[in-house]
Amino acid sequence: MDSITTQTDLTALYGVSGVISFIIYIILAIALWKVFAKAGEPGWLAIIPIVNVFVLVKIAGFSMWLGLLYLIPIVNIIMHIIVALRVGKAFGKDTVFSVFLLWLLSIIGYLILGFGSATYDRSRIA
Repeated sequence: MDSITTQTDLTALYGVSGVISFIIYIILAIALWKVFAKAGEPGWLAIIPIVNVFVLVKIAGFSMWLGLLYLIPIVNIIMHIIVALRVGKAFGKDTVFSVFLLWLLSIIGYLILGFGSATYDRSRIA
């Protein structure tokens, strides 16, 4: 840091990105709330940051204990792809929807699942 101005600029940038990240998280929590409710889970669990991952794993048809795989680097990416594919399948969506909208652009995908006409059927993934 050369000057106090540079440090102030960085602090302001962190504040803006923090606010944007918080807004994105709120939108994702609202989308997950609706998805959880459609799947028969308590919607308020979408608000709790780590618990929502475990519930999403349960909705994908796995044991909630497999949510611990999200803590292992590289394995978490593979697990997230598998969960996205299975959640999409449980809601009657195809592989393209699951990969692009539940894995890459998850906010948009979960908003579509939560507020759209898709219904959850666990027998689709069994």
